[in-house]
Amino acid sequence: MTNSSITRDNTITVSAREGQQYEEPDGYAPSQSLLAKADEAGGGVNCPYEIDPVSDPRWAQFVDSRPRASLFHDPRWLCALETAYGYHPLAFTTASPGMPLRNGIVFCEISSWLTGRRLVSLPFSDHCEPLASEPGDLEPLLLYARQKVDAGRYKRFEIRPMTYVPPGAAGLGKNRSYVFHRLDLRPPAETIFRGFHKDCIQRKIRRAERENLLYEDGNSDELLEKFLGLMMKTRRRHGIPPQPPRWFRALLTAFGKDLKIRVASKDGVPVASILTISRRRTVVFKYGCSDHAASRFGGTPMLFWRTIQEAKDNGQDELDMGRSDADNEGLITFKEHWGALPTRLQYWSYPGREWGASDRWLAKVGRTVTAVVPDSVLQMFGSVLYRHMG
Repeated sequence: MTNSSITRDNTITVSAREGQQYEEPDGYAPSQSLLAKADEAGGGVNCPYEIDPVSDPRWAQFVDSRPRASLFHDPRWLCALETAYGYHPLAFTTASPGMPLRNGIVFCEISSWLTGRRLVSLPFSDHCEPLASEPGDLEPLLLYARQKVDAGRYKRFEIRPMTYVPPGAAGLGKNRSYVFHRLDLRPPAETIFRGFHKDCIQRKIRRAERENLLYEDGNSDELLEKFLGLMMKTRRRHGIPPQPPRWFRALLTAFGKDLKIRVASKDGVPVASILTISRRRTVVFKYGCSDHAASRFGGTPMLFWRTIQEAKDNGQDELDMGRSDADNEGLITFKEHWGALPTRLQYWSYPGREWGASDRWLAKVGRTVTAVVPDSVLQMFGSVLYRHMG
């Protein structure tokens, strides 16, 4: 049952979890300009609302109706984030209780002694477009989030849109940027295959067929263990700790049959694996890992080709290949060898924060440490670290 209460200065909070309230710090009051902009957005009241996007059914209905909504807006994704990392999901909207949503920005609240209390839209998500019928409907929500930061409730808030550029009045600054790739699956499979790079993709798919690699897919515990073993090898190779197993188990629980782990094995030994999640007409490639020593067998290209073929059979028309660091030329080239089209992802935050020298120094130290510690220590490091990152 949805609960609502009017707090100081007509700030209205809405919670669909019994007994839960979102309270502002002492002395908080929305500015008159913010209230005016919120009223103009058409919510029927003079300020935004906070709702629980997991248990308020309006959020799922709204997401299903928006063409720009993605897997990362899905309440199941939010449930997995909360289960694995304890992030509290919330969304800002100008729709009053009981009224259909016409705009919304979904966040997770991260409370960390290491990185501070922050709002992120969304953690461990490649992109999360703010959703609205009209772009102007979003400004009151950004200003509302900004006021929370100014009032001292949060250290920062961040959005990770696909295309949305926040207005200057909202005061957000550029944060990190990435390269995003998507592959159009609407052409016939033969046409898609001809678009692959002949040496780097087509030849390796045929090599995998000649090597008689064993292909398995599903969401069983056995496949998850194979995936996790390869993930440890891959993350160590890249100097990054692996995400904790509880994260992947939370995804399995949340998405069920819509999540698929694909594994390629040579002579009974796993050599490559990818994890994909399907939502409506899009299949999202989220994680990939492999044994570098066995890359010559073409396991990873075979798994992607199987994913594409299955997506075609299921009537899906897009493969979301995810983001790449702008300076990761190898990964960018790999994705473009599939014929995937690149676009730029620009993240924004308030206060603005560019990726700087201190961040690069910490990343370099992290790579040095992960190269030498045992697997058990590396896994523990990841279990502790990721909770604070988001």
